[in-house]
Amino acid sequence: MENVRVNRRFAIPLAIMAGVLLILGALSWLLLSKVESGFSPDPVSIASASLDGLREQNRLTVFSASYNATVTTTMRRMGLSARKTLIMPGSVRYEVDLAKLDADKVRWDAESGTLSIEIPPIEIARPEVQIDRIQSYGEGGVLMALTDAEKILDQANRKKGVAELAKQAKNPVQMRLAREAARRAVETSFVLPLRAAGLEAKVDAFFAFERGTDNTDRWDVSRSIKDVLADKERQDAQ
Repeated sequence: MENVRVNRRFAIPLAIMAGVLLILGALSWLLLSKVESGFSPDPVSIASASLDGLREQNRLTVFSASYNATVTTTMRRMGLSARKTLIMPGSVRYEVDLAKLDADKVRWDAESGTLSIEIPPIEIARPEVQIDRIQSYGEGGVLMALTDAEKILDQANRKKGVAELAKQAKNPVQMRLAREAARRAVETSFVLPLRAAGLEAKVDAFFAFERGTDNTDRWDVSRSIKDVLADKERQDAQ
């Protein structure tokens, strides 16, 4: 991979932080209004509010990087040949579809005071080609002058260039950086509201494929915030 440039400004996305600030404001108001009545903050309710704030963000860009694709296509006709090489710079966004983060993926373990969140998989957006920086070199001017070879070669190179950018974006190093950025963003969106409410709960955000034995055991003994809130509603109704 050559000339890869990472845009680290997406490491903790502004959209998530804006949502967190809204949640913090709401929690601050709630705490101030309830303090006289001996209000005790509920981590499950706070986690549910944080989840709602996250889902409202829709798709979250957690990371971005730039790549250079160099591709070559050759054509032969009438005993002649033509070749064109294309250097295509482009950027790729790494996203999380927050609509897939439902309440069943967020679990609370009261015994250990741990909130576990299974993050939806990282999705790579279609590469955005920097058209004004594309460079092209060709050989075989006779064939290109007599036929539509140049047009066909350009079309083939553009298609191959986009595919190469997408391939480079899937390399393990960049995927790891994107997952780390997503983990930080999601954990922050839950940790800050909990701390604002005076709770020291631990937040463990992870991807499904990363879940080893330790995480599986904790996931099994914990309960989804959806189930916990449903039980509370039933108790309040009795």
